[in-house]
Amino acid sequence: FYLVSIRIGFSALVGDVEDGGRVLSYAEFVAPALMAASAMNGAVFESTMNIFWKLKWAKVYDGMLAAPLNVWDIAIGEITWSQIRGGLYAAAFLLVTLVMGLLQSWWAILALPAALLIGVAFGAAGFATTTFLKSWQDFDLITLVTMPLFLFSATFYPLDVYPPVLQTIAQISPLYHGVEIIRALTLGAVDLGILVHIAFLVVMTLVGLAITAQRLERLLKA
Repeated sequence: FYLVSIRIGFSALVGDVEDGGRVLSYAEFVAPALMAASAMNGAVFESTMNIFWKLKWAKVYDGMLAAPLNVWDIAIGEITWSQIRGGLYAAAFLLVTLVMGLLQSWWAILALPAALLIGVAFGAAGFATTTFLKSWQDFDLITLVTMPLFLFSATFYPLDVYPPVLQTIAQISPLYHGVEIIRALTLGAVDLGILVHIAFLVVMTLVGLAITAQRLERLLKA
């Protein structure tokens, strides 16, 4: 519904958008960004609130460690499920985008695997962050981070319309790299630069996984 409202209403007001020398309708520009953001939101929700409840209240992981499992098994399992949830959110967006005729290339077939990469990166970061949270009130900090990422990762405006300082900040945003991957795939604008964005998310995943395992080791075996 969000994407349809942009296609029917807001897109008509904004008109065409120029991005990287390509002239796009506003809906074509925003659709892949919303898909990336949905993968982020699904993964973050699953890897923060649900895991916090299991970790701090239900003590689920204490029982799991009594089985022949270790903290790496727990971390990989939960992050994988977060990735799947983010991927399901993104798949719905991809289907709607297809029905609305906003896909311009067969490269879009790879948009769903790209969304899974976004999901696992944010799932790892979310789980790692959750291990540092002390109470439910701390989740305001999660929103404090994800909302600016959603708004200022070249999601609704091309990067070149931002002031230079904001352009630099936006390029540090992990969601920006996810948006660029999916936008390149859905628009058929794939080049070697996409490897930089993929590498960023892969490194983010590995760092998040390592921090998660280390923190679980400390919290569950203290």
